[in-house]
Amino acid sequence: MTKLVKNRVLKHLNYLKSFGYEYHEHLDFFSTNIKNVKLPNNISDLGVSVNHCYLCELSKCRKNVLFGYGNINSDLMFIGDEPSNSEDELGLHYVGKSGELLIKMIENVLNVTKEDVYFTTLVKCKSLNGLNNTIVDTCHDYLLKQIELIKPKLIVALGEKTYSYLLKNSDNFSQIRGKELVFNTIPLITTYSPTFLLRNPSFKKDAYYDMLKIKNYMESLN
Repeated sequence: MTKLVKNRVLKHLNYLKSFGYEYHEHLDFFSTNIKNVKLPNNISDLGVSVNHCYLCELSKCRKNVLFGYGNINSDLMFIGDEPSNSEDELGLHYVGKSGELLIKMIENVLNVTKEDVYFTTLVKCKSLNGLNNTIVDTCHDYLLKQIELIKPKLIVALGEKTYSYLLKNSDNFSQIRGKELVFNTIPLITTYSPTFLLRNPSFKKDAYYDMLKIKNYMESLN
């Protein structure tokens, strides 16, 4: 069954449900049994699982699943909040203005290519009306498994949404960015997201200094 056919079936079933039709006993997709399903211990197989995920509402509106991109053996892992419109449209990472800016941040400051690092997002599908914790929670086990398999020595959290969700912290983002924090025993540094910087270019200087700290940290590992 193609993706187009699946989307049409889902749309038709939702249409019938609006008239009171029931097809089966209610399933709690967020139950412990579902979330504790054993995930693959191979990054490629995990990607296949994510590509066939229909556990949340984003599966009904996405055009493409954006699992991750880059060097699966990298010591450096970037995490954003969600794919951009351009990424969802094309099914590719690092496209659109925000993607181009992120490439510049990586290549011009860290002096590595986007293929040298690993990049992913909190959720793997583009939302229509913004993220909420329920949606992010559904995708969280995928992200944790990605981190487990990639084994980064440093995580860079891009943007306040990503930082707040990962660290469950509501501290002033402008004060905490650029500092070395910890997520699940892994060092983490947070900086402004490319999307934010496109809207607020005056903060690019701060982001530049954050990237220098990231570069210094990575060089200290060698």
